Amino acid sequence: RAAAGLHAHRRRPVLARPALVVDFGAQYAQLIARRVREAGVYSEIVPHTITAAEVAAREPVAIILSGGPSSVYEEGSPALDAGILELGVPVLGICYGFQVMAQALGGAVDRTGLREYGATPMRVQAGGGALLGGQPETQTTWMSHGDSVVRAPEGFEVLASTEATPVAAFGSPERGMYGVQWH
Repeated sequence: RAAAGLHAHRRRPVLARPALVVDFGAQYAQLIARRVREAGVYSEIVPHTITAAEVAAREPVAIILSGGPSSVYEEGSPALDAGILELGVPVLGICYGFQVMAQALGGAVDRTGLREYGATPMRVQAGGGALLGGQPETQTTWMSHGDSVVRAPEGFEVLASTEATPVAAFGSPERGMYGVQWH
């Protein structure tokens, strides 16, 4: 009995369910993971090659799809196992991750020929939904992209746009999925 009492304080810690940052080559993937940790949520960076089964096994509380330098139309560009988006886990896509998510869910991403780099004026639409609600209607974002989401997936509401990007943010509260073109 004494030995049992002695070791009672050494119980294994309960592992926190992570927020997974899926890395598509973004220079700021580490920054995203750090900011998530600073918000009090354990996070891990995982490669874009992770499978839906591997994600499900980690039981994440959320998934963040990072940006990256590629075009969704380049041969050999980083892809996402679309099954990840069917796991019922909340997802936030950022920049390239936003475009990959839009494409995987049936939205449209085009090479419009209109690039946005650096400070870019953005307009919140439809009240901004849960993601942008309460934010100023016009604001400056930081963008770096050549492809643009031109049609949100079915069931997603357009939450923001810019002069060159008709769908700069979208969301589906029912699915717990949101995306932004900016960083």
